[in-house]
Amino acid sequence: MKREIRVTLDGSTTLYLPDWDEQYHSKHGAIQEAEHVFLQMGLAACTLQHISILEIGFGTGLNCFMTFLAAQKQQLSIDYVGVEAYPVVQEELDLLNYTTLLAAQKHQAVFDRLHSTSWEEKQEISPTFSLTKKQLSFKDITDQNKYDLIYFDAFGAEHQPELWTVSIFEKMFVALKPKGILTTYAAKGSVRRAMQEVGFLVERLPGPPGKREMLRAIKE
Repeated sequence: MKREIRVTLDGSTTLYLPDWDEQYHSKHGAIQEAEHVFLQMGLAACTLQHISILEIGFGTGLNCFMTFLAAQKQQLSIDYVGVEAYPVVQEELDLLNYTTLLAAQKHQAVFDRLHSTSWEEKQEISPTFSLTKKQLSFKDITDQNKYDLIYFDAFGAEHQPELWTVSIFEKMFVALKPKGILTTYAAKGSVRRAMQEVGFLVERLPGPPGKREMLRAIKE
């Protein structure tokens, strides 16, 4: 599928799919969205020192990279697993501007390594941050009781409704440890009800810039 580079309103770049008229991140700001939805409403809600994270939609690696930066500041130990069916290619990665806008040029080598490391194998990015990238469909996830936090960053239900169903959220529920958290930019009633049906306690929270609400789900 064809992908193009677009600049979002906070100046950060994203990938755009013209066939779907869909972007990988919010048009109101890729970095702002990642910071609000996944770091503030997800990572910051975890009270653990060692956190196991599953990302649904590894994409450009922005959520992973920002989690790495936050973990460095907060002295957290992170075991990160990113699932992606269609990996981004190097020519696209070269056009992203995340390290510059995040004032993290000294970690450019880390951002590059997030993408250059081999798939399907756990890799040590730093002494306190490991990454495992898995190339598979979300419906094929079979992990059980493994993660403290899930970043659910799949494409919107308008284009891939099969990713926002009871069957998918049941897999997420099973993959989480008790008290585990799932956070997502989505706020549709059908998504909330699908989460509740599998047993999640679901909260409506203020959304990132340009979006009124988002959802956070907890495995009670």
